[in-house]
Amino acid sequence: MILIVDDIRANILALKKVLQLHGLEADSAESGEEALKKILKKDYSLIIMDVQMPVMDGFEVVEILAGSNRTKDIPVIFLSAVNKEKRFISRGYETGGVDYITKPVDPDLLILKVKSFLRLYEQTQELKSMKDLLSKEIEIRKEAQENLEIKVAERTQELVAKNEELEFSNHELQQFAWVVSHDLKEPLRKIETFVKIIDERYLPDNETAKDYVRRTIKSAERMSNLISDLIDYSRLSSDVVPQRLNLNAIVEEVLADLDYIVDEKMAVITVNQLPSVIGVSSQLRQLFQNLVSNSLKFSKEGFPPEINITGEIINEKSFDGSLDASGKYCRITVSDNGIGFNEIYLDKIFKIFQSLNDRNAYEGTGIGLAIAKKIVEKHNGIITAKSDVGNGASFIIILPI
Repeated sequence: MILIVDDIRANILALKKVLQLHGLEADSAESGEEALKKILKKDYSLIIMDVQMPVMDGFEVVEILAGSNRTKDIPVIFLSAVNKEKRFISRGYETGGVDYITKPVDPDLLILKVKSFLRLYEQTQELKSMKDLLSKEIEIRKEAQENLEIKVAERTQELVAKNEELEFSNHELQQFAWVVSHDLKEPLRKIETFVKIIDERYLPDNETAKDYVRRTIKSAERMSNLISDLIDYSRLSSDVVPQRLNLNAIVEEVLADLDYIVDEKMAVITVNQLPSVIGVSSQLRQLFQNLVSNSLKFSKEGFPPEINITGEIINEKSFDGSLDASGKYCRITVSDNGIGFNEIYLDKIFKIFQSLNDRNAYEGTGIGLAIAKKIVEKHNGIITAKSDVGNGASFIIILPI
C-alpha cells in the first residue's frame, strides 16, 4: 500500500490514477496530521509526500517518522512544485527521504522510481524478518546448548558417583564372596569328613545306610563345586592387567589338568595352531577349561569324545568374518561330537544357573558357560554356539588380537 500526502485533492487524484494504471494500490491524506494518524493505524510500503503544506509541511512529517522504530524504514519520495532550490532538495534527503522529485512529474519516471523503492522496501523487510528469525534461532540454540551442557555435566557427575558406588559395592561383594565361601566350605568339609568316618567305622555291612552316605557326600561335593564356581564368577569382576598370551600354551595346560578324565573317556582332542591374544591368563585358562570340560561331560554314551579346537584370523568382529591374515580379530572354535542341544535354547545356555539337561545324568552347577561368556566379554569379544540335538556342538569365540 502506497500513501499519497498532499493538501490539494486534484494532485492526489492524478497520482492515484497513474498508480492504479500500473496496478499499484494507493491511500491518501490531505495534511501532515492526517498522514501521521493513518500511518499509526496502517502499514505502508511507500509514501509520496508533498513538501509545501499548511500547518505541518512534508519535512516535519518525515522527521517525526524517522524518530520512530516502526516507521523510520518506510521510503519517502518528496514531490514539490515550489521548493526546487538545492537547499530544499538537500533538506529532503537529510530528513530521511529516498528521493526528491520536482513538478511537473514525468509519470513513467515516477512509476519506475516507485516500483524500485517498493522492491527495495520489500527486500529490506524480508531481510529484517530473516534477521529476526535467525536471532531467535540463535537464542533458542544457545539456550538449548546451555541446557544440554548443564544436563551433560549433571549426568556425568551422576555417572561418576554411580561408578564410584558400583566399584565400592563390587569390592565389598568380592570380599563378601570370599568370606562366605570360607564359611560355607568349612562346614561342608566337616560334613564330608564325619560322614566318611561314620561310613568307615559304623556302617560296614549296612548297604542301605552306605547308599545314603554316598548320596550325602555327593550332595556336599556338588555344593562345594557350586561355591567354587560362584567364587570364580565373582572374581571376574576384578581388574587385572592383560598381557600378550600364547593360546596354544594355555590349552596345553588345560588338557594337562584334564588328562585323567580325557584318558578315562578315551577322548581324542585336536588342537590347531592358535593365535596369540592380549588377555588375562587365568581367565582364558578358565574359558578353555569350561568349554573342554563341557564337551567331555556331554559326550554320547558309547562314543569316545572327539574335540577339535581351531583358530583363524578374520577381518572383523563378526562370527561370519572373512579370513584375513592382517585382520585384527581371531575366531576360535571348540567343536565336539557330543549330545548337542536345540538352538532355540541358545540364549539360555549362557545364563547363570541354567542347564538344558538332567542334572542327575550330567553333573554340573549351571555356571560354567555363564563364566565363559563373561570372560569373553571381559576381553571385548563375543561368543555363540551352533548345535543340533545328537550331532555335537560348536562354540565360536571372537577375540581381538
